[in-house]
Amino acid sequence: MNEERRKIIVQEIEQWRRGKLLPDQYCDFLLNLYGEPDERPPSHSLGKAAFALQRATGRQWLLGTGLFFLICFVVFYFSAFHPLLQIGLVALAVTVLLRIGHKRRTTNESAGLAVIGTAMLLLLGAGLLLLEMHGLSEWGWKAAFIAGCAALWIVYGLGADIPLLHLCGWVAAVLAYGWVLSRYTDLPAWYEVQLFWLPLSCAFGWSSWFVQRWSKRASSVLFAVCALLWFMPELYAAVYLRDMEWLELQLLVKIAAGGALLYGMRKKWIAWVA
Repeated sequence: MNEERRKIIVQEIEQWRRGKLLPDQYCDFLLNLYGEPDERPPSHSLGKAAFALQRATGRQWLLGTGLFFLICFVVFYFSAFHPLLQIGLVALAVTVLLRIGHKRRTTNESAGLAVIGTAMLLLLGAGLLLLEMHGLSEWGWKAAFIAGCAALWIVYGLGADIPLLHLCGWVAAVLAYGWVLSRYTDLPAWYEVQLFWLPLSCAFGWSSWFVQRWSKRASSVLFAVCALLWFMPELYAAVYLRDMEWLELQLLVKIAAGGALLYGMRKKWIAWVA
């Protein structure tokens, strides 16, 4: 076959791969037919990355080097920037990672979720760091920031259909609520601790039933939060009150009562979350 014609065919196959016009397996098969051995991209991820670097142009290398230099400059001199610039840089980095993760999910779900998770962890870590850097290290500021992150994770998890992020948002909200309780309550009795949490558990259980007609995934998340809140009084007492008296008995009673409720309502709650 004419060399120039073969190169045109290989370029067309690469365009089909990038445009998702054909599955990757078909593109690999066609490249094996028409491409030279050194032009065929490896099947594994590291090999594909090395193949892409090998074929990169000088302009692409220059852009990559400049981007790496810019990132290093921002990291090294971040503390010297104005607070508004620091906030803007963090917001920009988080937004870019979220956009990349959202686009990546269309081709690789796991990689996209990993990028989105990195963005959310960057937001949490950088936010807490900024609070420490600017003298806002009191617990109230941190609790409020964690609650704000929790709200963002819940909303984004629902909007982007990411149940794990949705669940992490509620867990963060529960931790922030427990932190507030530990600061505003002074050695509450065991029944008061139960009242702090059990009504919320019932509310989330009802919400799981109410939401299941629209979203099974959201219903499953709310049901998991309901189960977490069911055992939160004992966890709260162990962590904040250091009250171990009767704790084992309370936990055993909770497990027995929860198991009985799950068994008695198994036909309903399984339908909510299945």
